Amino acid sequence: MDIEQEIASWNGKSADDIKAIYDAHHAESNFSDKIIALSFSEACEKGATWLLKAWLEAGNKLENSQIAKIYGSLEQLEHWEAKLHVLQSIPFMSIADAESSNVYKFLRLTLTDQNKFVRAWSYNGFYELSRQHSKYIDETKQYFEMAMRDEAPSVKARIRNIMKKGF
Repeated sequence: MDIEQEIASWNGKSADDIKAIYDAHHAESNFSDKIIALSFSEACEKGATWLLKAWLEAGNKLENSQIAKIYGSLEQLEHWEAKLHVLQSIPFMSIADAESSNVYKFLRLTLTDQNKFVRAWSYNGFYELSRQHSKYIDETKQYFEMAMRDEAPSVKARIRNIMKKGF
């Protein structure tokens, strides 16, 4: 079975099963290209974005063209967990000027997501965006202030962690 079939047949719940897919394929030379392409396939997005996040967390790096492909396709993500995985991957992917508006639109959208984890990591995404593009600092700080008044405790905890970094 190829990686696409394995991801598509994953039940979406078993951490052991998705980890086994990662272990079986992460060393392949075209792994990152495959999982990026599969990240924007509805049948595979949840698993492929998990694999992407795990690969980046393991210290691997994407090419700028690969990052541009991800940031250029953000609006295609449907599942909240796929959005979460990409949001959690942003610290590992630089945001070029050309992609900053796509990232900004995605963050604005996910900032109002029903899922509190998506919202929490959207704030983290705004932090990363404003670190790399200073024109977003004031707006990001305003979002943080509003969130500290109105958001769920788990979201506030993520923002407090960001603030500890000196933001």
